[in-house]
Amino acid sequence: MSSPVTLVSLANNPIPPGLGSALSEHAKVLGIELQPSQAMLHQSGYFSERWIVSKTLMPEARVAMRDIASTHGTDLAFLSTAFTPQEVRVLAMDMDSTLINIECIDEIADFTGKKAAVSEITEATMRGEIKDFKESLHRRVALLAGVSADVLESVYKERLRPNPGALELLAGAHQRGLFTLLVSGGFTFFAEKLQKELGFKQTQANTLEIINGKLTGKVLGEIVDGAAKAAYLDGACTLMNCTKSHAITMGDGSNDLPMMYGSGISIAYRAKPIVKEKADAAFDRVGLDAALLLIA
Repeated sequence: MSSPVTLVSLANNPIPPGLGSALSEHAKVLGIELQPSQAMLHQSGYFSERWIVSKTLMPEARVAMRDIASTHGTDLAFLSTAFTPQEVRVLAMDMDSTLINIECIDEIADFTGKKAAVSEITEATMRGEIKDFKESLHRRVALLAGVSADVLESVYKERLRPNPGALELLAGAHQRGLFTLLVSGGFTFFAEKLQKELGFKQTQANTLEIINGKLTGKVLGEIVDGAAKAAYLDGACTLMNCTKSHAITMGDGSNDLPMMYGSGISIAYRAKPIVKEKADAAFDRVGLDAALLLIA
């Protein structure tokens, strides 16, 4: 059954007046109505504007509208009118290339001259071309055998940076009393440091085996893949006595999709096309903290 959708534009600069007209024209072509519901606001460093779309949009229509918004320098979110921001209880997010600016495994490999080989597998996995995340991770970690464990600290100190808006997002989420979950196909070495730095309530990631100060090329225990990410989110929701529809999820790669599917708001952050197509919001310009405007 089709139901109305709230269309939210988000931008770093004032939203051009032509955006609303362009979106309305496209809506007419699709045989749907677009009605303004909120004039442009300037909050927390971002500009936003809202419309009500008369019915649920097909994926192709969402892609087309995002393309229109892109030409006007804005990002778009499509929110169910049934969504209640005040009921959000959980924020769950990916780490590499979502919370932080790098893929940690690629940067570890760079110290060994194997970045190209590892990055190629990483990219194919995030695009969804390699379907088995566990196999992909085993293949990449095997290339790290013999690397000094000191390299992990070097990557953290020299290359890892939180993405724009990360600190503000976590501060805002904790102010609202949200349970914050960092769930990553990356490594505990980095996730645990970020937990201390940013205050995540829970982190889940993969553990690299280290013997005599060197990586063995193996991962200890069960691998955190897409299914595991979704399961950890379910656990957090149970802890907060809510359902997945009361969670915000954020990710950039195909292994984040199981976690993102069915959440209250799914946000693709500078993500691969397959993730953007399925997500409620796609942040290509605004920072992570723009998510707070969607639950204001």
